[in-house]
Amino acid sequence: MFRTVKPIATRVYVLVNAAVALLVLLGVFTAVNWDRMPDGFGEFLAIRITVKNLIVAALFLLTWVVTFRVFGLSRPSLAAPFWKETLQVAKACTVASSFGLLFPFTSHSGAFTASVILYFLPVAIAACLCGRLVARALADHLTRFLTGRHELIIVGSGPRAAALYDHVREPHHGYTRVLGFVDSPNCHPVSAAIRKQILGSLDDLEGILMKQPVDEVLIALPAKSCYDQIQTAIQTCERAGVEAKYLSDVFELSLARPKFEPDESTPLVTLKVVQDDYRLLVKRGIDIMGAIAGLILFGPLMLAIAAAIKLTSPGPALFTQERYGLHKRRFLMYKFRTMVSGAEKLQEKLESHNEARGPVFKIRLDPRITSIGRILRKTSLDELPQFLNVLKGEMSLVGPRPLPQRDVMRFDEASLMRRFSVKPGITCSWQVSGRSNTTFSSWIAQDLQYIDTWSLTLDFRILIQTIPAVLRAKGAA
Repeated sequence: MFRTVKPIATRVYVLVNAAVALLVLLGVFTAVNWDRMPDGFGEFLAIRITVKNLIVAALFLLTWVVTFRVFGLSRPSLAAPFWKETLQVAKACTVASSFGLLFPFTSHSGAFTASVILYFLPVAIAACLCGRLVARALADHLTRFLTGRHELIIVGSGPRAAALYDHVREPHHGYTRVLGFVDSPNCHPVSAAIRKQILGSLDDLEGILMKQPVDEVLIALPAKSCYDQIQTAIQTCERAGVEAKYLSDVFELSLARPKFEPDESTPLVTLKVVQDDYRLLVKRGIDIMGAIAGLILFGPLMLAIAAAIKLTSPGPALFTQERYGLHKRRFLMYKFRTMVSGAEKLQEKLESHNEARGPVFKIRLDPRITSIGRILRKTSLDELPQFLNVLKGEMSLVGPRPLPQRDVMRFDEASLMRRFSVKPGITCSWQVSGRSNTTFSSWIAQDLQYIDTWSLTLDFRILIQTIPAVLRAKGAA
């Protein structure tokens, strides 16, 4: 499967396998010793939970996880028939359960006997098979959560490209859509179905990636005869911040992180241009909790701001504008209105007064800003409604600031598009280092550095630094 997030799926299977083993062991142990609980189940467990028992249980779980990994059961096996998977699970459970024979030797009370393991084994086999079904569904759900709608472009139009096109159209790739093919079809015979979907030549790839949302580029050119073209496609994807995959040997890479994905039918090497692991789930969890906390904490203040805007100038309290988010997908960003109603229509008349270098638009003393709007911008309170965007999953607490269509349409380099390879945020590196006083080139450089060095620690540091930066109001426009 081209879009299965292997590290996430592996971790899900490992956790589910370990949880099933522990729960079944406790369940069987409790059932066998049910008549030995005169003082209640809670007191029974409390008496027997010792440091020694915890260490033995931890070793048992470690053995269980390692054994399942050795038998190839720490990841989904969609291609394996059910009887073969059942046999592998039975073997792994038998081997791992043998370690449980240590429990009778370490049990001073005699509550843990060899019969517990004998009852445990068949129950564990059945429970592990059911657990793998749960893990498969959970891993698929997490994959869809991380990837969402998945749209890709295939570079190539020959037999390899046609075979891969058929592969991604299989049922388990239901959330994947092929936008089209990039190649020069005049060089070799091409099927009529593929010829209708040709988006352009390899020279057009950069322009295509700049103009429309693309999650992934799958390179299906023959390596020996098209080495230069493959290298060009990879470099183009790196500049544009789009993930690329190829079916070949290692190429020269300047940015992307290669990762082998052992698919049962088609092994691939993925070129990651951003961090992609379990920390994204942690980041999303922090975003959700932070957005809820922000809306609750600042809720009364937001109501007061909305009322002040309505009382001081005609027009709505909230301002919505279409911005570019992850993979250049557009969304409506919320802000408190800080300008006069219809300010966007007046911008064309003010283009000649633009004080910012590059494609962005900034005027320090913008005549469209209202009196209360200037205060809101100075204190960054106009950004508070973006907690709603974070809650909806369109933005993050920390990330490159989302840009309007006017600015993005003026980007003249594919490398600038790499900032769209992560979710936009309410705050970012350049905001805590100078905000509007930062030049466009420095702004972009800081955004790309954030993307390349991202970590949860970095997000936490930026969030902490945002507080004094807002209080100082340095560089606010």
